Amino acid sequence: MTSRPSVTGTEDVSPVMKGHGFDVLSVEAFMRENVKNFKAPLSVGQIVGGMSNPTFMLQDDAGRRYVLRKKPPGKLLRSAHAVDREFKVIRALADTGVPVPAVYAFCEDESVIGQVFYIMEFVQGRVVRDMALPDYDPVERAALYDSMNEVLACLHGIDFPSVGLGDFGRVGGYMTRQVDRWTTQYKATQTDDLPAMDALMKWLPDNMPDDSETVIAHGDFRMENLIFHPRESRVIAVVDWELGTLGNPLSDLAYNCLPYHMPDPIRGDLIDTDFAKSGIPSEEDYVAAYCRRTGRDPVDNWSFYMVLSLFRMAAIIQGVYYRGVQGNAPSPEAITNRDLPGLWSQKAVDILEA
Repeated sequence: MTSRPSVTGTEDVSPVMKGHGFDVLSVEAFMRENVKNFKAPLSVGQIVGGMSNPTFMLQDDAGRRYVLRKKPPGKLLRSAHAVDREFKVIRALADTGVPVPAVYAFCEDESVIGQVFYIMEFVQGRVVRDMALPDYDPVERAALYDSMNEVLACLHGIDFPSVGLGDFGRVGGYMTRQVDRWTTQYKATQTDDLPAMDALMKWLPDNMPDDSETVIAHGDFRMENLIFHPRESRVIAVVDWELGTLGNPLSDLAYNCLPYHMPDPIRGDLIDTDFAKSGIPSEEDYVAAYCRRTGRDPVDNWSFYMVLSLFRMAAIIQGVYYRGVQGNAPSPEAITNRDLPGLWSQKAVDILEA
């Protein structure tokens, strides 16, 4: 498996991967018409780390930097890689207190580069790729986790109709739709027989808690999808909004807490963390801090939300592996993921049987 540094700068890019190139002259023509102060020509590098929508850093002739995010190449599932929804939610959250990059322009004309794409602000900062934070001391670890928690609570407190997101999803029923969505997408990308996934697809619909509460849900809220200030222990941008929608806040929170339950060979392992010494909060303390910030009572039925999040993750990883087999994943690591959907789904079953 390819090793990665635990912390990278957002300016760290690689040459554009094979199969992910696009017509740079066409992008320059689009930006001349739609991005203020843009000055051609462009230099292009690919930001490697995510495994969903290919992301590129652009630099113009005046030294200004931008980010281009587009759908991946190849045949795609109908509802996947929704860069149009990413653009909409990021634009809506400007000036809400939730830190997001500025967005400049959206191109829905696929003839420009072969896929829809958008241009947004380049945010200089740190991307923390190992959730165990080995490069930081306990005080900094505590501050980084607290900032992440604060941003998630802030997001869930936004009055979504007032920022133009009243039509960003349906009110209520989010978790039922999630079970349906990821069941459908898992079946569409299935490569192996996984009994644990079969068991979860049967158990989840039969054990659904009240699902009426609705907020703006990021859908993939984790440390690697945050940009931290270059020197301070605070979040300055939330990125990768592909799974954003109107959803259940506790589902979003549980997804954020997955590292407490499942080791990740790429992003770190909190399973054996000594929380009293490390500075990283325990899951109980992290959830309690979120509840204090959002003014809610302690969470009932936490195991359901965690099982759902493990199931979603298993289905997501299965889709990434499937695209890797097809040769159109934006990261070479995708092809190494064959065993992970089985491991994540079995962990969910273990929680049910505990």
